[in-house]
Amino acid sequence: MTTIAEAFDLSGRVAVVTGAGRGLGRAMSARFAEAGATVVCADLDDTTAAETASLIEAAGGSASSRQLDVTRRADVDDLVGDVVDRHGRLDVMVNNAAIIVDGLVLDTTEEDLDRVLAVNFKGVFFGCQAAGRVMVAQRSGSIINMASGAIDMPTPALVSYATAKAAVAQLSRTLAMELAPHQVRVNAIAPGWIDTPMNERHARRPDGSIDEQQQREYKAMRAKLSPMGLAGEPDDIAFAALYLAAPAAKFVTGIVMRPNGGSTMPW
Repeated sequence: MTTIAEAFDLSGRVAVVTGAGRGLGRAMSARFAEAGATVVCADLDDTTAAETASLIEAAGGSASSRQLDVTRRADVDDLVGDVVDRHGRLDVMVNNAAIIVDGLVLDTTEEDLDRVLAVNFKGVFFGCQAAGRVMVAQRSGSIINMASGAIDMPTPALVSYATAKAAVAQLSRTLAMELAPHQVRVNAIAPGWIDTPMNERHARRPDGSIDEQQQREYKAMRAKLSPMGLAGEPDDIAFAALYLAAPAAKFVTGIVMRPNGGSTMPW
């Protein structure tokens, strides 16, 4: 019988996390490493990616960092290829890198739409392709794609972000069907509102600094929108990802997990 410790043990596994420089990506990278995985922390900002890797190593984990532009298919392919060359395998791929450009439908420019779709959908697609090819060959692996609670509720000014994330959810289900015969699992996570640096934009002053009082008030408002009265924390998503990455979830594929405090349950 598998023990709890064994079910969540990632010892000997290799994981890649995109958007690992802060927020959800940093939290997931840290928890994977704590569970025993060797983690490659990838981010467009190589400085924050290196910070995440350093924090993991300081805590006794195994990690490295890599600068990555997920909108460039060749760069994603090179990253995955380098990981396999160095470690001999790839067990977990978390396609987490994302951006938000706020804008109403009638005001969204083609340039902004293209930027958001390039990072939030094409970047995930490229990550799925590169990791999927490796995992099919080794007949094992877990791909985890980051969707959003925005796929369940129409939210003004989030159209490009929500549309891209809805595409990620459908991509995940489709790929799960395609790769299931090869023992490769594909799942998505659709978080509710989480207190991460991405949401600091709601409290940012014109000079770029953060209005801490406004930030606290915004977080409190978001918490009230949850039936549980809670705002999410990065670890709430990191633990969900750990489950999907671990042997505990060996029978789980094609789902969109919704850790969101109940904010999108049917009323």
